[in-house]
Amino acid sequence: MTIWMTVLVVLVVVLAGLAAAFLYRLITLRRGGTAVILRSLPAGPGAGWRHGIFRYGENVLVFYKLSSLRPGPDRRMVRQTLDLGERRRPEESEFDIMTEDIAIVELFDADRRYEVAFDRGAFTAFTSWVESRPSGRSRRPRPGAGGAR
Repeated sequence: MTIWMTVLVVLVVVLAGLAAAFLYRLITLRRGGTAVILRSLPAGPGAGWRHGIFRYGENVLVFYKLSSLRPGPDRRMVRQTLDLGERRRPEESEFDIMTEDIAIVELFDADRRYEVAFDRGAFTAFTSWVESRPSGRSRRPRPGAGGAR
């Protein structure tokens, strides 16, 4: 009898933990962001797409998968290391999860490659965010921080 009670308590604790993780993730996702579909490359035709949201920070982009219970972001990308590649429209089997109004762009993050699918407005905003990053060479030293006199 005590073994069954212990099993029941453990089961209730595990289920409560999963419910808490789900609720935390739901609250995190409802705080807003840009709806995207992301996949890591290389990937097969139409395979590997994951629905989620992007959140832009000053220097960091984070991706939260909709189907994850992870407490933090599933991907973190540094703005200075991001480069945009070719843009294209959905092809063949991708129309199962996308419309023809979607823009897909290749994204390079240091040593990783992705494809990201956006609606047109979100694509424009993302492109603007990436391209408006300050150049590493354009930073000037603060006055009085050293240098020639």
